[in-house]
Amino acid sequence: MSTPGAVSGALPPAASGAPAQGTRASGLRRALGRDTLPPLALWLITALLIGAHQGTVLTLAFPVLSVAVGLWLYFVNPVRYIGFMWWLWFLSPEVRRLADYGKGAFTPTSLIQVAPLAVTMISGISLVRFYPLLAQRRGLPLLLALLGIAYAFVVGVVANGPAAAAYDLANWVYPLLIGFHIMVLTRQYPECRDTIVNTFIYGMLVMGAYGLVQFFVMPPWDAMWMIGSDMNSQGDPVPYGVRVFSTMNSSGPFAFAMMGAMVFVMAAKHRVRWVAAAFGFFSFALSLVRSTWGGWAIAMLIQLAKSSNRVRIRIIASAFVLAAVCVPLLTVGPVADRMQQRLNTLANLSDDQSYEARNQFYADFAKTAFTDVTGEGLGATGASTKLSSNNGQLGKYGSFDSGVMNIPFVLGWPGTLLYLSGVLWLIVRAVRVALRMPEDRYACACLSLALSIFAMLVFTNSLVGTGGLLLFSSVFSLLSAGHWRNLARRQARITEVPD
Repeated sequence: MSTPGAVSGALPPAASGAPAQGTRASGLRRALGRDTLPPLALWLITALLIGAHQGTVLTLAFPVLSVAVGLWLYFVNPVRYIGFMWWLWFLSPEVRRLADYGKGAFTPTSLIQVAPLAVTMISGISLVRFYPLLAQRRGLPLLLALLGIAYAFVVGVVANGPAAAAYDLANWVYPLLIGFHIMVLTRQYPECRDTIVNTFIYGMLVMGAYGLVQFFVMPPWDAMWMIGSDMNSQGDPVPYGVRVFSTMNSSGPFAFAMMGAMVFVMAAKHRVRWVAAAFGFFSFALSLVRSTWGGWAIAMLIQLAKSSNRVRIRIIASAFVLAAVCVPLLTVGPVADRMQQRLNTLANLSDDQSYEARNQFYADFAKTAFTDVTGEGLGATGASTKLSSNNGQLGKYGSFDSGVMNIPFVLGWPGTLLYLSGVLWLIVRAVRVALRMPEDRYACACLSLALSIFAMLVFTNSLVGTGGLLLFSSVFSLLSAGHWRNLARRQARITEVPD
């Protein structure tokens, strides 16, 4: 992986014969300590500092150690780096809450929340190292998307200030950077696939189980954070009163993570996946995020439509087993009350304040969003508006519930044309690859996840944040799978010995 040519022309492990398999196995054994010890040390130090109530030290040490481990893994084992990055997104918010609890006071901003973003941005090194791939056919869509974001960044620096624009730039770019990193690891597609699936299955087990603890017990550090951050949309900081967000910042990103994990269950082979799925499904339901409920339903329908009859039977049987385990528990006591209230809003949309507010927002703001030719630039919407306001509070467009309008409003017509051209080109290519690989269950899961998340643009900008990470990881995994398969076939033709 020292040069772009090495990546694009490398042979997949499965096509290189038994000697290469033996070499790879011995290499994995030699690298085991180098791959495993740094992340273990990070989480061990984190646990010790939490136990010692050293919240101030943890706030400073965690991001520094996380970036150090991320850099180490990126160069030593770039596949393992992807899994580590996801674990940081899963667990860092909870570490931040525990650090505040150890200090005895809520802090409005914490360096800990920078850790997952900083570690994810490390993948930008791949863009610098392998930039010639952007000139290849498989890299051109990404180049278009990056040019669209670059245009909005320039506008944002002028209109909203460099700090807000830079923060928003990271949120728009890092899903693409991770996707590019996956693409340059084409020859390691099987390892990337296994790492991502394993991370989500075990992540679902941890986050799903903790989500139930949060709902039934409400740990004091989570309650302190809800009160301090004034997160009224997450319910009440009491048992049975919260919309489950588990170890993540809010129920929205958590629901996205659980949605991805429950789609990847069909590509997993671990026995623990069913235990993880039960915990995950229960907590996913208690997050009360209707948009991701719908997205998950779309993803499962796509999987059913694309799968073979044998896999369809497996999916349907799994759904019945999961429903038999979880649905009775969701219809008892206070759990049933919360679920019933939320489900009623689906049946009676006229009484749903959230639905009415979104409709009104579309009616009032559509003309502004779609007729703003130059765009407002990065930093105009979302959490980045805190950096451009005088009081550190969310700005006028801090809460923006539509990705369909967010994209043209921020990127303008030039940026939107470039960005969406690249994104749609990537998705179309990913669909074509997936249709040629019906036997690959992971490819099927990635396709269903990417399409369902893209469909959720009507509710939120699902191309950034956790949704964007899932979408672009899935799309570029599909492109990597297709290229890996082509390399395997090419190698098979080269090594074929005539009779």
